[in-house]
Amino acid sequence: MLKYLRLIRWTNLLIVIATLCMMRWFILKPLLEYAGYPLLFSEWRFILLVLSAAFYTAAGYVINDYFDTQTDYLNRPERVIIGKGVARRQAIILHFALNIIAAALGIYISFYIGIPALAIICLLIPGILWFYSTTYKRQFIVGNLIVAILTALVPLAVFLSEMPLQIHMHGEIMLSNHAFVSMVFYWIGGFAFFAFILTLIREIVKDIEDFEGDAAFGRNSLPVVLGIPSTKLVLYILNSITIFAIIFLYLNFLEDILSLLYFIFLLIGPIGYITYLIQKAKDRKDYSLISILLKFVMLTGLAYALLAHFIMKNNLG
Repeated sequence: MLKYLRLIRWTNLLIVIATLCMMRWFILKPLLEYAGYPLLFSEWRFILLVLSAAFYTAAGYVINDYFDTQTDYLNRPERVIIGKGVARRQAIILHFALNIIAAALGIYISFYIGIPALAIICLLIPGILWFYSTTYKRQFIVGNLIVAILTALVPLAVFLSEMPLQIHMHGEIMLSNHAFVSMVFYWIGGFAFFAFILTLIREIVKDIEDFEGDAAFGRNSLPVVLGIPSTKLVLYILNSITIFAIIFLYLNFLEDILSLLYFIFLLIGPIGYITYLIQKAKDRKDYSLISILLKFVMLTGLAYALLAHFIMKNNLG
């Protein structure tokens, strides 16, 4: 059982689950309740949404490992599971089973909220994950962007599952209140943006970490095409964009001292330190540390939802 948990990256699945729960209960719910709107997307259907997102993510990890076995033996042999702990046939069956369940749940939710067009996306995601592992991952920057976009869709799924029901229930009142709907979207969209850009940064760092194996197997990753020095420059730019975005967010939408301290010590400071480490990095061990620190920043960025909930309860309540 442990080998299957390792294969589907159970710790990363917990982050996906935590993201959905925090966006729903600590961001969306207090904003809606302040305006007098209770949650309409029921808890048991929310559980289905969580399962769908988790199963899609797990399926992605399985198929990625399935096609990456050779390069993983070169880049990170200690992490290889398929072909050692789990047979290749079992892995592909698990991949299809997870995708079928995830898509079925997603399609049901799409029709329930009254946006059947979203069912098309639910059907496309398995194909995107498949072609990411077989093709897109080997193309210049395309694979990195796909992973970042799919990660950003996780918090947005909470907005998409709730707001159509709110608009349908409250009709003209909700539609006329553009400022409120925009505020809800900005809050969740902010988390989605930072999920996107931090994931993109981390994926590029991992590409540098896997430079040897990617170059040996002809992958056109950013470091292979541009070289490691130029790729570091790209990371400096993305880190700077992230820091300026945090500053912009605070200056334009927030004013409390707690958020300021949180951003300085748990987001801006660590990102600045990571930038310094990137400049000094020379080998796989250095980039592995940077990747771990980036995951820490992603977690602290997500955890800001707890502080935001506290602030909203005090200011709005």
